[in-house]
Amino acid sequence: MIICMDVGNTNIKYALFDGEKLALSFRVATEHKKTSDEYGGQLLSILGNNGIKANEITGGIISSVVPQLDYTLERMCHTYIKIKPLLLAPGLKTGLNLRVDNAKEVGADRVVNNVAAVRKYGAPLIVVDFGTATTFNVIDAKGEFIGGVIAPGIKGSLDSLVNGTAKLPRVEIERPANVIGKNTVTNMQSGIVYGFAGLVEYLVRKIKREIKCDEVKTVATGGFSEIIAREISCIDVVDKLLTLEGLKYLYDLNNTEA
Repeated sequence: MIICMDVGNTNIKYALFDGEKLALSFRVATEHKKTSDEYGGQLLSILGNNGIKANEITGGIISSVVPQLDYTLERMCHTYIKIKPLLLAPGLKTGLNLRVDNAKEVGADRVVNNVAAVRKYGAPLIVVDFGTATTFNVIDAKGEFIGGVIAPGIKGSLDSLVNGTAKLPRVEIERPANVIGKNTVTNMQSGIVYGFAGLVEYLVRKIKREIKCDEVKTVATGGFSEIIAREISCIDVVDKLLTLEGLKYLYDLNNTEA
């Protein structure tokens, strides 16, 4: 089995692949102060609860936007599952040409999403990731990443709203029945869900106009992709496993024994 880890600012998403088959996927909170032993114990517990033994894992790959956890998770892999994982970093083969001002600034998660999306859906593409930030990635007809947009994330926006006010409560992020809310909770839910739906629809339309291509496919991924996709017609595909499948592809591409 191959273990893939997508380390984000809010969550670490894990997937285990048995050949090309997804055997298990789960997520845990990203905690900067947690040690390799704590992450290792957590991982072994989840594997054991799903009937998977550590020695069944023969390789792995990590994509991270949290550099301070890179060593912690590499050590965890070495100590608890006895592998040396690949780390998505400069020098790793991706097959993706980055036509931007500074390729080193492009987050690992964006690279993985773009590689996976081009492989699965072809080009041109717009890839929208609803993570800690909401990112829009634009792939031209040649399959090259030509830039994009970084907007606030849905959960972060809600947290800012709640933490910056004295009386607004924390609410579930879900679609209210109407745009016009009748109480504080539905007012806030409307602003978050319909507000972000409008943001996505407007930016996708502007991107298509700028690249002079109305037929570009739009793929959405990330935790809140389904909620937003239900409200707008510009998202063609929701693929919540896009990043993890991309990591498995990059592992195979870079592993000489694969």
